[in-house]
Amino acid sequence: MESSAELIKWVLENLNYWVVTIFMTIESSFIPFPSEVIVPPAAWKAMTDDSMNIFLVVIFATIGADLGALINYYLARWLGRPIVYKFANSRFGHMCLIDEAKVHHAEEYFRKHGAASTFFGRLIPAVRQLISIPAGLAGMKLGPFLLYTTLGAGIWNTILALLGYFIYRFTDIKTTNDVYVLATEYSHEIGYVILAVAVFVVGFLIYKGIKQKNKNKKRWIKTALLHPPFFYCIVKSKAVIS
Repeated sequence: MESSAELIKWVLENLNYWVVTIFMTIESSFIPFPSEVIVPPAAWKAMTDDSMNIFLVVIFATIGADLGALINYYLARWLGRPIVYKFANSRFGHMCLIDEAKVHHAEEYFRKHGAASTFFGRLIPAVRQLISIPAGLAGMKLGPFLLYTTLGAGIWNTILALLGYFIYRFTDIKTTNDVYVLATEYSHEIGYVILAVAVFVVGFLIYKGIKQKNKNKKRWIKTALLHPPFFYCIVKSKAVIS
């Protein structure tokens, strides 16, 4: 615990683009490290001096998130489900705050929402770091995986950077440590809001899909009733092809 506090203190005192990239890679992999330690303080620092730029903070944080996601993706793809679950149940896995239930939850989320879950999953607490594992286990294509991961991570890092900007703009905080403490408090609330929005969007898309399917079905029935010969030809041609 003391070593973790010292590491966080070192990160906050030595923020630069390399530190942002490396520790966002760690945060996005299976090793637990809060992104609130990195992006909001780095964005705040970018507003207080000329050594960093807030837009570059988001870019390098997203690059780091992609690298960490690729680590999880390829480890899951190469090692396979049995070894991944064995690791999750190991002592080292528990030290990394991973267990079978969390991996199973991420895998179920991926099964339920498909490839787009790598986008929404990057915005949801407790799923964000692990969503790359089921993508690797399922053999998701690298191109779509990187696209969805980059978009999701980019949005999340932009939110965290804006949080750092607003802390600079509307508070009298003077240290990166105080920025981290305040950002952690607000990021949890933001995470729950994003989760609610994600659930609403997914539900809306499912509703639209079902509605469109029913609409097509009604159109097909209407065509069959209004044009029986035409419908008969279509059915017969399908029967011949099959």
